[in-house]
Amino acid sequence: MSAMLGIVKGHHGGLRIYSEPGEGTSIKVSFPVSHEHTVHIEPEKNANPLFRGSGTVLVVDDEEGVREYAVMLLEEFGFDVITAENGLEGIEQFRQHQNDITLVLMDMTMPKMDGKACFSALRNIQPDVKVILSSGYNEQDATNRFAGKGLAGFIQKPYEPESMLNKLQEILL
Repeated sequence: MSAMLGIVKGHHGGLRIYSEPGEGTSIKVSFPVSHEHTVHIEPEKNANPLFRGSGTVLVVDDEEGVREYAVMLLEEFGFDVITAENGLEGIEQFRQHQNDITLVLMDMTMPKMDGKACFSALRNIQPDVKVILSSGYNEQDATNRFAGKGLAGFIQKPYEPESMLNKLQEILL
């Protein structure tokens, strides 16, 4: 829900939530009217189609569907993948496999330990660890919390294969 709120606020919208015990919950999402003309945006073409990743990526995200999608993409790009459901599990997986991990793809908002605390713990274990933050919040809101801390990159959810490939190339090449 917090990720959804971040996306809606990023588009200057709002949420109204109505809930009655025994009756259920309804959520209304509203966005401002736009008077701008629509513009067709071409997909990114910067990715090197010959790029082949190597090494292991640790994916830390509490949403199972997001983890599965990330695993599918990263394996398609040539990486081995380890997953964790929250920051605490991510730290444990990192400790066990840190010599093999090339990169960490991590959600910002998770139960038990959020992305900021997990990032700090990972940096204490290995100061040069490369971490891509992934969030439904817009990039500025999400990365402000990590300013000056050595975050390798940011990718906004939901991400497309091409934008993921571009981000990986940007960080690893």
